Amino acid sequence: MDTLNKIILWINDNILWGIPMVVAILGTGIFLSIRSRFLQVRKFHHAHKETLYPTIKGVVKPQKKRKSNGKTISQFEAFATAISGTVGTGNIVGVAGAMLSGGPGAVFWMWFSAFFGMFTNYSENVLGLYYRKKDKNGTVSGGPMYYIKEGAKLPWLGFIFAICCMLAAIGMGMVQSNSISGILQSTITTDSSKQKLIAYVVGAIVTAIVILIVLGGIKRIGRFASLIVPFMALLFIICAFIIIFMNITVFPSAIALIFKNAFSLRAFGGGLFGYTIMKAMRYGCARGVFSNEAGLGSSVIAHSASDTKEPVKQGLWGIIEIFLDTFVICTLTAVTLLCVAKKGGSIDFTNISANANIDKNSIANLAFTTSFGTVGKIIFAVILPLFAFTTIIAWSYYGEKAAGFLFKKNEKLGILIFKIIFIILIFVGSIVKSDLVWNLDDMFNALMALPNLIGLIICSGTIVKITKNYFDRKKGIKVEPMLSAYPERNKELIEELEKEQSEGKEEPTL
Repeated sequence: MDTLNKIILWINDNILWGIPMVVAILGTGIFLSIRSRFLQVRKFHHAHKETLYPTIKGVVKPQKKRKSNGKTISQFEAFATAISGTVGTGNIVGVAGAMLSGGPGAVFWMWFSAFFGMFTNYSENVLGLYYRKKDKNGTVSGGPMYYIKEGAKLPWLGFIFAICCMLAAIGMGMVQSNSISGILQSTITTDSSKQKLIAYVVGAIVTAIVILIVLGGIKRIGRFASLIVPFMALLFIICAFIIIFMNITVFPSAIALIFKNAFSLRAFGGGLFGYTIMKAMRYGCARGVFSNEAGLGSSVIAHSASDTKEPVKQGLWGIIEIFLDTFVICTLTAVTLLCVAKKGGSIDFTNISANANIDKNSIANLAFTTSFGTVGKIIFAVILPLFAFTTIIAWSYYGEKAAGFLFKKNEKLGILIFKIIFIILIFVGSIVKSDLVWNLDDMFNALMALPNLIGLIICSGTIVKITKNYFDRKKGIKVEPMLSAYPERNKELIEELEKEQSEGKEEPTL
């Protein structure tokens, strides 16, 4: 296993997550942002107004929900499902791992990639809804495999994406179950023999719960996500702010360290000048993508199940999704860890070579246990499993949709085979070594990202046209709505939209 782990790590560091991949992800985000004239900045207020504001309003003053055909979910449920896939252990354990391997500067590169990633994710959602398909039963399916096939006119590349998506889904499930198992083991006991038993028990329980939720399909997944995601995110944010306040004296120096380390040009061990920057960029971008999934094309699969008719409206949720994931939750994780580390001196995140063998799970737990003692340990043991579990549920759906695309003629059989493998490996993930699981998923994520990035670049003109069409209509300009790539479906959606507008109804977000 150690040899296999070293091989995979070398491939990730030197090929899949080397400079070429960093350039590809950042380059795509920069290219798309420039073509849109940085819409993620210009329309950020509009995105908030069209997404979070009506959602909060709907909670405070509930309105009658629109009837559903049982095959789609609301905009917010789609967002909650998507963000349950993005807000996972990558936001806590992944951030800790990024700083251990790349130093505090990795956080800056997370921010940098996320800034451009906001429009990348927006673009994925827009294309996902524009090219999604509806079968005779009313089931809606969308994702990069569809816009790569139909929009980019590269069916073979869409096929490759779907394969990589299934592998990434399996890898993500293993990573998350591994994190749940790891944190519960360390919380309950330090006895290694007992920890092994706990790993098996946790694996069995997680697997059983996943089966119950996944069998209910996207409707049950959407309802589950819409209930759990706000609770777990709010709990984490409150705890993080308390920890920062408790360590407020070192807060300025912790923030300064992020920027200082991001641009450190010092050599390492007599080696390459600027080594620190390279490591920070590599791990910052890799863990940033692992966390927010911008460029992977995974979350759009959930967004495509939304009952909204406007691709741009769901695209705006993508901007908010990345903002909340990286700029809020990942930042809070990093700052709390740095504040506690600087005040207590328990670990030096700038000493990359000395941190190679430090466990990510234990470091992620550091801020909570140091600040709140035993209570903090228990809180962390609740938060992390919730983050991880919701991610497992979301990715099970992504993999299922990819399997359905691949095995179109035998869709039910293909999905069944995927679910069986996925469920088995969730259990396996809870008992294997964590580094191997994380490195495998880094590999699968990279393989998944490449076809998606190609599809986004080829379809960039379509993204600009759909976006312009939407905002032109918002200005009162008379143009035919671009709601679907398929003429008959577009006509159908236009009629439904006009009917809603004539009745004075707005698309609900809840």
